[in-house]
Amino acid sequence: MSDQLVRAISKDGFVKAVAVSTRDLTERARQIHRMTPVATAALGRTLAAASMMGNALKGEGSSVTLQIKGGGPLGTVLAVSDNEGNVRGTVDDPSVDLPLRPDGKLDVGSAVGCDGTLTVIRDLNMKEPYVGSVGLLGGEIAEDLAAYFVESEQIPTACGLGVLVDRDRSVLAAGGYLIQLMPGAGEDVIAKVEGGIMAAGAVTGLLHEDSDAESLLRRVMSDFDLEILEKSPIEYRCYCSRDRMERALISLGPEELKAMIDEQGGAELRCQFCDNVQTFTKADLEELLKRMKKKI
Repeated sequence: MSDQLVRAISKDGFVKAVAVSTRDLTERARQIHRMTPVATAALGRTLAAASMMGNALKGEGSSVTLQIKGGGPLGTVLAVSDNEGNVRGTVDDPSVDLPLRPDGKLDVGSAVGCDGTLTVIRDLNMKEPYVGSVGLLGGEIAEDLAAYFVESEQIPTACGLGVLVDRDRSVLAAGGYLIQLMPGAGEDVIAKVEGGIMAAGAVTGLLHEDSDAESLLRRVMSDFDLEILEKSPIEYRCYCSRDRMERALISLGPEELKAMIDEQGGAELRCQFCDNVQTFTKADLEELLKRMKKKI
């Protein structure tokens, strides 16, 4: 089954929820960045979270960026989602490898670190993007994201994220859920949400049994009657192009571009999010320089 996002609301109107299955896109990210299992788990969780948040923005061209700087050996973990939930992402050091935790699980918290911040950037195609930031609790990402919603947006939120990596380092299962309380939800609703989450168990176990995002959501919210609002495919999608890379070169300014021509005789640009490489010859750079001078 291909990666999918499912959005729902409880029929009593007190809980809204979204879930994603993201095995394929997480495996794509692993292959692009040649990541170790712990790096795959960290970026995979962040990609799933970004997808669910990005899909909530319905404005054409809107996007959500999650930036995690925890001071751990992975460095910055970065994920970007468009308004459909398609994502791309990267980590500073994809080669980081750490021993498993005593419980046998990947030590994402130590790889990410907890001495830093989770920053959420919502670009709604307005003059300035909305930027919110919270201190990290443990670097495991799901609890940090839940804390962000409570602290920055005052929305009580439960979040589950998981990536299961096979012995050959490929991704067996990945995805997650966000459950949020609506105004008027009482203690009984909170108890039902918490009970459902506890009974369902870990995200990776659920998705390994059944990779369907709707099945994940119904298992976690088993005490609620759900109305499915949306089901849509999602994927790892990068928007880089030769034109965008040309604009990046132009943004360097004429002096730096001239120095690049004289010293390097060309340039090779690689997208940080995907495996796209564009080569610009000396003649290509000279043409860009001519275009810049005409505009000055």
